[in-house]
Amino acid sequence: MTERYVSFDRQQWAELRAATPMTLREADLENLRGINERIDLDEVAAVYLPLTRLLNLYVSATQNLHKVSATFLGTLAPKVPYVIGVAGSVAVGKSTFARILQALLARWPDHPKVDLITTDGFLHPNHVLEERGIMNRKGFPESYDTRNLLKFLRELKSGRPAVQAPVYSHVVYDIVDGEHVTVCQPDILILEGLNVLQVGAPGSEAAEFVSDYFDFSIYIDADEDDIEQWYVDRFLSLCDSVFQNPDSFFRHFAHLSRDEAIATARGIWQGINGLNLSENIEPTRERASLILRKGADHRVSDVRLRKL
Repeated sequence: MTERYVSFDRQQWAELRAATPMTLREADLENLRGINERIDLDEVAAVYLPLTRLLNLYVSATQNLHKVSATFLGTLAPKVPYVIGVAGSVAVGKSTFARILQALLARWPDHPKVDLITTDGFLHPNHVLEERGIMNRKGFPESYDTRNLLKFLRELKSGRPAVQAPVYSHVVYDIVDGEHVTVCQPDILILEGLNVLQVGAPGSEAAEFVSDYFDFSIYIDADEDDIEQWYVDRFLSLCDSVFQNPDSFFRHFAHLSRDEAIATARGIWQGINGLNLSENIEPTRERASLILRKGADHRVSDVRLRKL
């Protein structure tokens, strides 16, 4: 079977940066890093700058395509955002990746307005999950209000001036009732989430999928053993920080001993996050436009770009 991807090792990919300038400083990166993320400016230069150069070319080509289509039809081209999906496991570094990508893309002159939305806001509220008996399946495909997420993307892609997305709090571990973020015709929208490349269960008759609205998609990959360790490390850090907040949903974990915290984190991984990865997330990897593979040190070791 013909390989659907062009593969690059880290050095080969880094060379594709060409003359793309570094527009982030160490202070910017400090504000964008997630918990236990060790991304440095060398990683940005080697991995992110070639990617932003590629995406800049893709966005420009798509914008020109809309203009050509409008000219043919004799209409005005509506402002349609270029949508980038970012997928991957819990704890693989999606959120930090998406924030850095957003910051870099917004510094290109042709598309200064770049918005970032996470699919956490489209989780069903806890009371709905509890009613359905799937609170322990949070993050699995059935825990999302996919209909509302599709409506959001449909309105966004139709050129609607303002579209609203719900807000999720990782402190209270729930949707914030009555709170929304408004997206107003960005040049680029990055949608980050666990299951954004899902196409439904076998035999499902869904007419459309979230990924139907993507112009480009990225899957962040790593060995499961490494991701599990990153999850454990993050859980330990949260025990010393966010979980100490009296409003935290997980405040009962705050006073665990280190051994208890490690055992708890590994139990959650094996019973929930690892299961979701193997059943739902990893099988979507080959649907991505680009696959970034990380090593145990969090650094990207190789890149696969889908052939056009």
